[in-house]
Amino acid sequence: MVKKCIAVLAITAVSLDAAHAQRYDTVSKFTTPILLDSVVIRSGFDVNAFVRRVKNDTTFYKAFRSLLLIPYTATNTFVAYDKQGNTEATLHTIVKQDIPSKACRINHTLQQQQTGDFIARDGSYNYFTADLFKNAFFTDKEVCNQTDIIGDEGITRAKGGRLEKNKYELKQLIFDPGSKVQGVPLMGDKASVFDKDQVYKYNFRIVQDTLNGIECLVFYISPKPEYANDVVFNQLNTWFRKKDFSILARDYSLSFHTLIYTFDVQMKVRTIERSGKLYPASIDYNGTWHVVMKKREHLKVHMDIALNTDTAK
Repeated sequence: MVKKCIAVLAITAVSLDAAHAQRYDTVSKFTTPILLDSVVIRSGFDVNAFVRRVKNDTTFYKAFRSLLLIPYTATNTFVAYDKQGNTEATLHTIVKQDIPSKACRINHTLQQQQTGDFIARDGSYNYFTADLFKNAFFTDKEVCNQTDIIGDEGITRAKGGRLEKNKYELKQLIFDPGSKVQGVPLMGDKASVFDKDQVYKYNFRIVQDTLNGIECLVFYISPKPEYANDVVFNQLNTWFRKKDFSILARDYSLSFHTLIYTFDVQMKVRTIERSGKLYPASIDYNGTWHVVMKKREHLKVHMDIALNTDTAK
């Protein structure tokens, strides 16, 4: 994965116990505060080690890359809304991935039902967001030489037209949130949560919690009230599995407004483990996009991914 700018993130440990007493990490060379709950503090939590793991994490990206190598069935629901918030069109699909030969994959649509004008006469989608999701996750042609090995190249910029460019931007938002999103005009470095010009606008917190019975450390990022209208991320929360710091889940909420375009997007991603590997289990997307001279688009997307139990136990 692209190396996160979290290296500049400075840390001071602050207790969240009943008395709200402060406890500082005097060993750390970092200076920007992160709030720790009392359970985390009592566990002898190593802030610097955690920062290093977050900085170098590839587990989330690898989970999606691993999905390229196994058979699965994805159940997908797309709902488009008009300006008044009424349902305008819907699409429900069931897509199966087969692995016809080693390191090759192909997707087949088993079921497709629509209401409204979701699908055009030529079979394409009338909604760009849906088309983007389809092309980012599925292929109707056999693709080979797939691998889930993550090297130093990170998320590479795709060559091609507008769709490839937007797929690249979507990958940045999903896999490397908090770093600069290249290619989105007028945003500049505002998406770089950990950059020195943005980090002071956010509150950071680490708490111990469970997710589906698994002990996790949850890293919460939210804007300070005085900067709520001057940031891209309204929320960025990540669940790290405590035993190995693999990412089990992420919640995102981001928005940005200019004279040329506006967007307001929320996403939730959950993973599941099979045979020692993590795979995405569900994706929820709720987003509104509006570009000048274009129709406003508001879509909700839900994807459930069922792994083939014979090959991904």
